[in-house]
Amino acid sequence: MSSSEHLFLLGGAILLLFFAASYLSQRLKLPALLTHIFLGVALAGLLSSSELEIIDQLARLGIVLLFFLLGLHFPLNRLFNISRRIWKVGVLDIVLNFGGSFLLAYWFGFDLLAALIIGGVAYATSSSITVKLMEESNRLKTPEGEFKLALLIFEDLAAPVMVSFLVGLSTHGVISAEAIGLIFFKVVAVTGLSLLIAYHGFRRLDVFVERYLSRDFMPLLAVALALMFAGIAEAMELSKLLGAFLAGVMLSETGMSRELGRIIEPIKDLSLPFFFFWFGTTITIGAGLVSPLALVVLIVWAVAAKLLVGFWGGRWYGLSFKGAIRAALSLVPRGEFSVVIAALAEPVLRVFLGVYVVATAIIGVFLFRWAPEYADRLERLFKNKK
Repeated sequence: MSSSEHLFLLGGAILLLFFAASYLSQRLKLPALLTHIFLGVALAGLLSSSELEIIDQLARLGIVLLFFLLGLHFPLNRLFNISRRIWKVGVLDIVLNFGGSFLLAYWFGFDLLAALIIGGVAYATSSSITVKLMEESNRLKTPEGEFKLALLIFEDLAAPVMVSFLVGLSTHGVISAEAIGLIFFKVVAVTGLSLLIAYHGFRRLDVFVERYLSRDFMPLLAVALALMFAGIAEAMELSKLLGAFLAGVMLSETGMSRELGRIIEPIKDLSLPFFFFWFGTTITIGAGLVSPLALVVLIVWAVAAKLLVGFWGGRWYGLSFKGAIRAALSLVPRGEFSVVIAALAEPVLRVFLGVYVVATAIIGVFLFRWAPEYADRLERLFKNKK
């Protein structure tokens, strides 16, 4: 039986495995994306090249819709307001996590592009893991919850641009001032044009979208825009994720972000697990682990850098000592954005980065859960010293 003949059987079996893995991860209180990556690693050898190609296409759809939905949350006013409030902390985050990890990787002997990819993987806290943990622990509507959400949003805004730069550099193959300048020009041009279209074009569609929102053809319009702008960005040798994100920003100007998000969310939930599964299939365990010492040092720095950003950034934001400690201990998990950037790496480096993402995600989950207790202890300790 050819792969096309048992496509439905294979698809049903994989979705059933995703369901079981997600249920198990919920019971174990671990991020579902980790179990999907583990599934991919375990089953990679059982899938043919044509089956992996189909999974790859579904994975692309899932990650494009993730960034499209992300853009839907950022109408222009909200985008500019958040950037103004959190930019100092955001810059510190980029310097310590992206810059610090890049320098460490380069110092350990990784080439320039590999070191930049490692810096990108190290940069962003996982929004999905952190927000889910905040909801489960009722810490979403607290002062440090507001700070963490603002920082996560800043990272969400920076991540598509960072991915675009890394994709552009990977495509050019050579890192030079000319290549960086060309990518910068393209990013600024496509972003500026998209914002103009959003402001002068999509705002006029508010009545149309509101009138036909409940009709069955509206998901077609939303997904069409996400895929078209992703394709335009890819044709410009930028990341398709930047294009999808900007499509979401444009459509958000209709004022119907929440409602549009609800109709696209189920499609994303169905297709996104394929991305993490696909990433797992690309990790070749037999390739070995390059530079275990560098991996340990980078994981330690991943924790330390987020602690510094969370504490000092929280204090700049106006949090109390205890609130800043709780925030610092809650920002360690890496997740979906790290996996997106890790997928740009060579196969041997993907093993290294896969271990990095899994380790930081698990450490981050435990630190998040211990944060209130540790914050209380440290506050009492400092009070006693005074």
